[in-house]
Amino acid sequence: MRHQVAKHKLSRPSGQRKALFRGLTRSLVLHERIRTTAAKAQAVRPIAEGFINLGCRAMRVLDTGDTPENRARAIHYRRMAFAFIQDDAVLRKVFGELSERYKERPGGYTRILKLGYRKGDAAPISLLELV
Repeated sequence: MRHQVAKHKLSRPSGQRKALFRGLTRSLVLHERIRTTAAKAQAVRPIAEGFINLGCRAMRVLDTGDTPENRARAIHYRRMAFAFIQDDAVLRKVFGELSERYKERPGGYTRILKLGYRKGDAAPISLLELV
């Protein structure tokens, strides 16, 4: 029995699943909206929000004052994000544009809109986008 297991497995081994989540999160940050299946959108949503939240936390820390401790904490958040996605363009966007946009927002950076069904296999398709 899978009591209190909140992770979506998507019928994939852990390495493939991790790579899928990284790729979807990267695409969401760069393009600000992705069209994917409903299951993948629901699975990647908390991961993408946590990734964006690292940028917001770094921005809030630097807003409290430019001290060496605050800079060290902001760098720590950036390194945590880099450990997940090793792409400088994505990090620049998260820690620059998106953190400015969402720094006062207490979460809920994404929305999922249902689009219908895919023609080939009738899989439910959703649009995952940044608010």
